[in-house]
Amino acid sequence: MSDNPPLFAAQEPIFPRRVSGFFRRLKWWIMAVTLGIYYLVPWIRWDRGPNLPDQAVLVDLASRRFYFFWIEIWPHEFYFVAGLLIMAGLGLFLFTSALGRVWCGYACPQTVWTDLFLLVERWIEGDRNARLRLWKAPWGFTKWRLRLTKWIVWLLIAVATGGAWVFYFADAPTLARALVSFEAPAVAYITIGILTATTFVFGGFMREQVCIYMCPWPRIQGAMMDEGTLTVGYRDWRGEPRGKGGAKRQAVAESVGGAQKVRYGKGAAKIDEMDKDHAAPRLSRTGEELGDCIDCMACVNVCPMGIDIREGQQMECITCALCIDACDEVMAKIGRPRGLIDYLALDDRPPVLPGEHAPVREMGSEALDEGAETGVPAPTAAARGDLSSDGTATASVAGAAAPAPNAADAPFITPHSRDWRPKPVWKHILRPRTMVYTFLWALIGFGLLFALFIRSDVELTVAPVRNPTFVTMSDGTIRNAYDIRLRNKHGEARDFQLSLSEAGGLALQLEGLDGTTVEVPADATMLQRVYVLAGPDDPAAEAERSEFRFWVEDTASGERAYRDTIFNGKESM
Repeated sequence: MSDNPPLFAAQEPIFPRRVSGFFRRLKWWIMAVTLGIYYLVPWIRWDRGPNLPDQAVLVDLASRRFYFFWIEIWPHEFYFVAGLLIMAGLGLFLFTSALGRVWCGYACPQTVWTDLFLLVERWIEGDRNARLRLWKAPWGFTKWRLRLTKWIVWLLIAVATGGAWVFYFADAPTLARALVSFEAPAVAYITIGILTATTFVFGGFMREQVCIYMCPWPRIQGAMMDEGTLTVGYRDWRGEPRGKGGAKRQAVAESVGGAQKVRYGKGAAKIDEMDKDHAAPRLSRTGEELGDCIDCMACVNVCPMGIDIREGQQMECITCALCIDACDEVMAKIGRPRGLIDYLALDDRPPVLPGEHAPVREMGSEALDEGAETGVPAPTAAARGDLSSDGTATASVAGAAAPAPNAADAPFITPHSRDWRPKPVWKHILRPRTMVYTFLWALIGFGLLFALFIRSDVELTVAPVRNPTFVTMSDGTIRNAYDIRLRNKHGEARDFQLSLSEAGGLALQLEGLDGTTVEVPADATMLQRVYVLAGPDDPAAEAERSEFRFWVEDTASGERAYRDTIFNGKESM
């Protein structure tokens, strides 16, 4: 037997722990909005007049139209769809270069439906520890009951997902009645079945697998990001070395900070009047100075991809920021500043190695004497937002649940006594790269809006009949034939009048009609055969080619459109 490892590693089940915080609430809001739009939009009604659909958003494949509220896109106007797709691509590039994979972490359908499936799973089976115990438990009545209940709810969500999709391609109330009575077209049931199966499998059983193996974006994102891109990361210069600390912290607090009252409760520190970050560095039981990371694994336990963000940027990370909420919660409990894990850039790193000590002062104040000690380790000092120029705390954490200061707000003094502070967010956003993407995105958007507002409700296309190029009548008159396609975008039938210009003595005839006016049905395209004649003595009859223009006018509104073409004379032979 071969000792070569398997090509694909076996899937390791991931059971994310429940977490609360700003980014988790933001994800709930985005999920509610996006799912609400997806499920409800097909049912919005929009009155377009007689003979037109009353659905606000509809992809009418039978009539080859796309309706979006007051906008109607015809097949020949596909450039609008192409422009929107280009804008979507540029928008993805823009957000990725500025904020990393925010699309993947917040608005991607795979992320949204996975969050919904996880919510159902947690509601039925319990939080992380309960699901782990259930996973390891043998199959019995309780396990079968919980699993079947969860799968049934997942299946109902998947059916609703596939059902909502088909409503975008037909009148929703009519199709819903047909589906229930089993009178809908077979393609509707097939589409619902396929989308139900993919939603059920991808959202329930292949959650992170889709992002890692099936989606190309994790492999493309590296080209879209640089060292100035804000993305979820770990401030190792502040958190390392990791450790939970020990009993010597109380003695160090008394020796360094004086008689500050620092009480330690079980699981979380309770702080009175003075902040223990200033009173004492975190020390291990052996006396080693520690960073802010207590190695609690909270960031790993909440990650839906099952990765450790402390190991650096990874392809699997979708920047959902749940690890930020988990870490901030832990920092608040132990009285440390928030932001150990945060949205940060690779170039936001202090020019001081972890563990080095340096004076701390506010920006603009007088520099402290070289070598002055504050008792605050450099990583902690750089993270503090509540230290004055003399190193004392100006604010304290009110309790275990109190929010801690932002880690990126305080200045930092390098060993060379130079101020250092992380770049503000706007400097990461407004960079040449993102501004170029924004300019291109806006340029295409304004171009589409301009084209949308200047387009006419009256259009025509002219196609000369080439076989034969002309016909000589019994009296010597030369006749050319043209197929003219008239397009009426109004909601009612309109009379269109045809005429010629720059044609000399050319005459116009409409096949099957008297006069030069034709009625075009509402919101429709009509093909009309038209004859143009040149008398025997007309120069156009003898010339090889003569240029002229077809005009069409809506007799009700006065809107006009034209197309240039040519008249073939005898010399064209």
